[in-house]
Formats: sequence, structure tokens, C-alpha cells
Amino acid sequence: MAGTDAAGAVLLLDKPAGKTSHGAVAAVRRERRVKAGHAGTLDPFATGLLLVLLGRATRLQRFLVGLPKTYLATARLGWTSTTGDPDGELTETGLVPASLELPTGTVRQRVPMTSAVRIGGERLYKKAHRGETVATPLRDVQVYRAELLATGEERDGSGRVAHYEIECSAGTYVRTLIETLGDAYCSDLRRVAIGPFRVEDAGRELPIAAVAELVPAVGDALR
Repeated sequence: MAGTDAAGAVLLLDKPAGKTSHGAVAAVRRERRVKAGHAGTLDPFATGLLLVLLGRATRLQRFLVGLPKTYLATARLGWTSTTGDPDGELTETGLVPASLELPTGTVRQRVPMTSAVRIGGERLYKKAHRGETVATPLRDVQVYRAELLATGEERDGSGRVAHYEIECSAGTYVRTLIETLGDAYCSDLRRVAIGPFRVEDAGRELPIAAVAELVPAVGDALR
């Protein structure tokens, strides 16, 4: 295993809820005793696919971080959150959005204060944790598909939920997308795909040559 790490490999990891992407990578780094990074952050409350880059594969980050993403997201309706997710201050409004259609195509989003984007050399979420608020940039992202899968009642009977499958460009904030509904926040988020990589293959470790076959930009760079 250590030899594979040194040569370079991409580990497909199913990140659990409650752990940061940095923490998940750090655990792999300690276990393998190898240089490690990742190709796209997941929020602590979110679960799902994280590409952990081992050894020489850390040099592939620029080719993998921009791959499109697919998520399963649940919107809790009739509630708001100060962060757009379960970790914020929650308020019940009882106002269920009249339309459950999410925007697609080019969507302009403001980077949330809880993101890992750096402003003034510091990540925004660190400022937010201190109660600071700063002007954050606007970004255009692409939402290729936002399919409403089902609606229903919360398991505890506290309200209604809507379940979506969303395919979007890198850099899309799904919780911000859910907030466009109105009184709703993203209560559950699971990343099921990053480009050609799938969460059901979690646990697999792909050598660089195998990654190059799946991602043309990597293959081109290795030629």
C-alpha cells in the first residue's frame, strides 16, 4: 500500500457527516504516512465522495478540482437557516414555497460567509465563527440539472421536505441554490459523483494511469 501511495494514487473516500474535508484527509495522511490532499471540499454536515490525492497524485489537483459534481440534496421547507444548512440558527416560518423549481443554466451566487474561500488571506468560515461579516464576491456557476425527485413529510413530523438530484459545475454552493426557493434550507447533502468518479466505488484506490484514462486532461498532461 505504501508503494502505491508513493507512486501516486487517488483514493475514493465516502466522507461521513460531522468531519471536515481537511480532517478526513489528515486522517488518511496519518494512517498512510504519505503526502495527501484533496480535489474539492465538502461541508462538514455533508457526506459523500471526496477525492483524496496520495503521493505524486497531489500534482493532479488542478485537473480534478474543476470536474462537475452531482449531489443528492434535501430542502427543509418552511424553515430558514442563517448558514443555509443545519449548522446555522434555525427558524420555523411555516411558509412553504409555492414553487419547488430550482434555477438551472448560468446562476449567479454570492459566496457564503461559511465557505472556505479566502478573503484577506483568511478563510471566510473563520471570520464567520468570530461573528465577522465582510463583502463576499459574486460568481457565475452552471447548474446543468436540478431534478425534483420527491416531496414528503419530515420523519419527526415537523414539516415538509423536498429531495433533489443536482448536477452542477465546480464551485456551486448547493445550500445557496436551495435558498432560492424562499423559506427553505439544505438539511442534507450527499455528493454522489465527481466527473467520472462515483461514490459507490468508495474505497477504491486508482493509480495515476487509471485516472488518466478517465480524465482526458490528466492523460494529455502526462503525454
